[in-house]
Amino acid sequence: MCMAFICFAALDATAKTLAMEVDSLQVVWARFVTHGILVAAVILPQKGTRVLATSHLKLQILRSLLLFLSTLFNFIALIYLPLATTAAIFFTVPLLVAALSVPMLKETVGWRRWTAILVGFAGVLVIVRPGMGEIHWAVGLSLCNAITVAFYQITTRTVAAKDHSDTTSFYSPLVGVVILLPVLPFVWSEPQSALTWILLGLTGVFGGVGHWLLIIAHRYAPASLLAPFSYTHILWMTTAGYLVFGDIPDIWTAAGAVIVISSGLYVFHREQIRKRT
Repeated sequence: MCMAFICFAALDATAKTLAMEVDSLQVVWARFVTHGILVAAVILPQKGTRVLATSHLKLQILRSLLLFLSTLFNFIALIYLPLATTAAIFFTVPLLVAALSVPMLKETVGWRRWTAILVGFAGVLVIVRPGMGEIHWAVGLSLCNAITVAFYQITTRTVAAKDHSDTTSFYSPLVGVVILLPVLPFVWSEPQSALTWILLGLTGVFGGVGHWLLIIAHRYAPASLLAPFSYTHILWMTTAGYLVFGDIPDIWTAAGAVIVISSGLYVFHREQIRKRT
């Protein structure tokens, strides 16, 4: 689980580095096409065309579309925001999933979890500090990323109960590749060095291996044990931001991150109590 989030931190750091030389749409396309090649190379020899069989094609396409949109929002936001800031805002996802599970999954959320959700969103306000200066518009993209990922996770829950994980993994990068293919000639710029080509390829490697490690982790341990380890992501993102870009989170970002993470852990704690009850 920790290695998965190290991969995701490396993916974001790589995307932020590449954005200095090539268009973000080119980076997003490289991330999905490399991911798709890796998935096809691993799954097709084992399953063949059977992997395409799905009982809910529309849901698979919707899930893949949400993954594409979240990646697009995130990669553009990374151009303008430090890694630690985007990571702190990203941790509103568990809070958003808890809130959206009421209308979408017909789950019940008690007053304690609603309170934690509101406190978590207050933590986001601490990070962006409205009224204390101009808020960068990229913060809105980072929030859009969190909202899209929340819908993506809920859709993943629904699909997981209906299709095999190999099928879901195969469909994951498809929409991103198909949508960006006709756009690519208009944004493509020839990489100026071998390192840039390598970094473009690594985006798909980091993304694909990260998702694969998540699947492996959940195969050997229950979600209730693994979920808190997702919050190590802020550590890896902060470390990558410092080592690669020299970014150090300010006191407001650190305080907001603590509030958001604490709220998310409390929501998770209440969910476990509810399950046992």
